[in-house]
Amino acid sequence: MDEPYVPIEDVAKHFTVSISTVRAWVRQKHIPEDTYVKIGSTYRFRVSDVAEALTKVTSSRSEETTDLDPFEDLDEDV
Repeated sequence: MDEPYVPIEDVAKHFTVSISTVRAWVRQKHIPEDTYVKIGSTYRFRVSDVAEALTKVTSSRSEETTDLDPFEDLDEDV
């Protein structure tokens, strides 16, 4: 079953963010090009694909922060 493409407003509502945030995600490539179509200046998105892409971005960020030692910069003489 093919999921319909929806306007940017629907994506913003789904994720409870502003339209500007969705646009920023597109610019920053958090939302990959294969999850939407652009005709002129109009975007249409597949919400489930966007959700999957954003989940990958979030999980990769948490893996990066997990590798950090939270005590690395503390002075040992304390």
